[in-house]
Amino acid sequence: MTILVIRTQYLENYGTAEDPYWKNKGGYEYKVTNAQATKHGSEVVAKVQSLIVKKNDFQEEYIVDWSWENDDYLSWFEKSQLEYDGSIAYPEPTIDYNELSEGVKV
Repeated sequence: MTILVIRTQYLENYGTAEDPYWKNKGGYEYKVTNAQATKHGSEVVAKVQSLIVKKNDFQEEYIVDWSWENDDYLSWFEKSQLEYDGSIAYPEPTIDYNELSEGVKV
C-alpha cells in the first residue's frame, strides 16, 4: 500500500495588511490515505488542495510538492519525536481520500 504525501510551506504575517512582513514558519506533510497509487497523483492533490491551501492577511499555506510513499512513512518531525520522546504525540495531518470521495467532510 502507498499513501500520497503532500508537503506545504506555512507563513505568518508579522506586519499589517497594508505593509506585510511574511516569515516562513515551517510546513506540514499531509498524508492522504486510501488514494491508490494507480490514480494520477495530481488529480488527488487537486481534490484535497482546498482542505490544505489557505491565504488571508495573517497566514498563508501552499503546496510545495507531493510524492507517493509507503504507508509506514514518517516525516522528519515524526521521526524526531520517536527518537527523542519514544512516541509520536503530534502526528502529521491525515486526510482519508475515501471520505472525500463519499462526500463526507474531513
